[in-house]
Amino acid sequence: MSVQWARLQSVSRLGDTRAGMNDALNRPLVPDDIISISDSPAGALRRRGWTCATAESCTGGGIALGITSIAGSSDYMLGGIVAYSNEVKRSLLRVRQTTLDSVGAVSEECAREMAGGVRQALGSDIGISSTGIAGPRGATARKPVGLVYIAVATPEMNEVRELRLSGDRRHIMRESARLALELAYSVIGDGAHAPETEI
Repeated sequence: MSVQWARLQSVSRLGDTRAGMNDALNRPLVPDDIISISDSPAGALRRRGWTCATAESCTGGGIALGITSIAGSSDYMLGGIVAYSNEVKRSLLRVRQTTLDSVGAVSEECAREMAGGVRQALGSDIGISSTGIAGPRGATARKPVGLVYIAVATPEMNEVRELRLSGDRRHIMRESARLALELAYSVIGDGAHAPETEI
């Protein structure tokens, strides 16, 4: 391959990257459906006087973005950790190496440990996590694109859901974040599973 041809390919890739970034910047920062569902756990957290934190892999901060899109979210949102690498999952979120070795990062066990780990790391009442394969790369025969695990941990329970989503990367990331927020509300909104707290 000539040096000139390599440069042309680099310029083409850069153009594609810039086009993708411009497309993303021209879209709303937080979609309306994410803002709408974020209202529900926000109200539940305020009523109970609880705090929350997020541990995200495949959603890349989308859950935290949804939570913080609500004015006054600093009353209950402590922070979040975007843990893409296994090392960050292990060191910051206390995901066990045995879990990563035996079932991998995209698993029910990892999602559960991430949710519990961020509770401990940031000192929150609620931990919300996501881990999965948004695509288009990273899939295997056993773990296809669109396989996502979301979890919500409280002091007394840790609930996990497996998702099988379709669509492009952006849609899978967005839908995973939305469903994680829905799960958070189902856990804490009616108090069916979460511990009671005096306010």
